[in-house]
Amino acid sequence: MTITGSDSTSESGIQADIKTISELGGYAVTAITSVTVQTTLGIQEFFDLPAKIVEAQIEAVMNDVQPDVVKIGMIRTEEVLDVVVEELRKYKPRHVVYDPTVRSSRGDSLMTENMLNLIVDKLLPMVTQVVRLDAVKYHGMKNRYASALAVFLNNGDDTELAKKKANEYVDRMAVKENNLKGRANELYSDLLDEVASNAGRKNDVQYYADKLNVSSRYLAQVTRMIAHKTPKMIIDEYLIKKVELLLKTTDWNVQEVANECGFSSQAHLTNYFKKRMGMTPTDYRRKKREML
Repeated sequence: MTITGSDSTSESGIQADIKTISELGGYAVTAITSVTVQTTLGIQEFFDLPAKIVEAQIEAVMNDVQPDVVKIGMIRTEEVLDVVVEELRKYKPRHVVYDPTVRSSRGDSLMTENMLNLIVDKLLPMVTQVVRLDAVKYHGMKNRYASALAVFLNNGDDTELAKKKANEYVDRMAVKENNLKGRANELYSDLLDEVASNAGRKNDVQYYADKLNVSSRYLAQVTRMIAHKTPKMIIDEYLIKKVELLLKTTDWNVQEVANECGFSSQAHLTNYFKKRMGMTPTDYRRKKREML
């Protein structure tokens, strides 16, 4: 049985556990603790299931199937932790494999320091095998190793043989693993093209998200990962460049520049420009002409 969170990309969590267990000839039964909104760039949001729902999942499987080995992954709330501990105490599986999921493979924090301390106090005394990060030489494969270890223990192997077989499995998977690839770089390039073409006419993030057929949240993940900027910052940079260009190369008055760049009024443009450039559009134009 595996008790852990769900990963939308299937690269970790309950989905990866099921895949690993099935590949090794086992049959996975499950209880989900948390649902993540996740992309190949990382976790966008968590939804921690209520403890009574987690308890009901575990009870249903334990009453009916009575698995000998339980593999535990992500637990994020004390209430769910207490339920898991109580179920382990009640049903006494032969092996409990714990894969500490403090951070995701992409560096997302999965639990608080307080939760980690509670797990050490409450869960670890009931665990027969803790999977350490240094137990696996391939980055991102610790979850697969833990699931494989659980399968071999379930098959009756002793601890050392199960660990050896789990490492051999991970070695094989690391060679042929086909990790899911997102389209972040392509999307970022498309965003820059769209902003360059439309800055001044379309200045809101949602327009560009709709144009590229993605959510604004995913678009923000992409720009933070690649450029360390929000989509709004990128749009503003292009917009400021356009305003600067018009002020330097035309004789349009500030109202005409405001109209061309999508501002509701001259005052709106003046406030926007001064906030970012430290001077009004009129002062900027005068300074640039004095430099010629």
